[in-house]
Amino acid sequence: MVSLSQPFLRIALPLLVIVIVIQSGSAAAAPKPHIISLGKWITVQWFPGNGAADDKPLTLKVRPLLLDARVKEFTLGPAHDVTERLFVVRRAFRVNDSLPQESTSPPRWQWQRGGWLLVDRVTGHISSINLPEFDALYSAVSWYRDYAAYCGVSDDGKKIYAVVAQLNRRKPVMKKLLAAESGEKEMKDPAADSACPLPDWKRLPTRVTFEPPASPKQTFAIRGHSIDQVNESEEQEDEEAEK
Repeated sequence: MVSLSQPFLRIALPLLVIVIVIQSGSAAAAPKPHIISLGKWITVQWFPGNGAADDKPLTLKVRPLLLDARVKEFTLGPAHDVTERLFVVRRAFRVNDSLPQESTSPPRWQWQRGGWLLVDRVTGHISSINLPEFDALYSAVSWYRDYAAYCGVSDDGKKIYAVVAQLNRRKPVMKKLLAAESGEKEMKDPAADSACPLPDWKRLPTRVTFEPPASPKQTFAIRGHSIDQVNESEEQEDEEAEK
């Protein structure tokens, strides 16, 4: 049997306690894994709320965004994978449509379309995405990598912009007025997603095409944070090079 001297024990025991404490702290500091998932689709009634007197409900399909089996948000439309870790998805929510004099009655919940959410699969963090000039009723967003292309609408509803935004950038990469020389263009069609058709993305080089109503088609090449407008001959050359 090996005997341990008192001086050795006085040195070894404190070191052993320090090692145990460090290991316990490391285990406690380890991030808890999260499970992010999208639930089953459900059909709801959506009132666009465009101010028309004959505003009728439209059918909208939504599904829950689940974090560790708990509902955190409701979403609509397809999700877009930005990286293996991050994805974006559009938010849906319910708003209380009750009038003040109806406060004693049960809430009148109405579904509405919201903005876009950025979801981190590892941390479970869910955050709202800032999309300049994005209109929840009129703007349809087309995603490519971490870029979002859409037609934005001014606050007064008289101007339509071609917008390209990038995640984690406060200002848009591009914001170009799509209008007549007067600089104003009223929304003639108040239907949902009517600012312009969904922008079309191409790669090699990265470019996006906008085709707003009653305006000529416009294509823009994206190089990092810079944007160059592409004329028809250059666009044809790029399309031939892709083939």
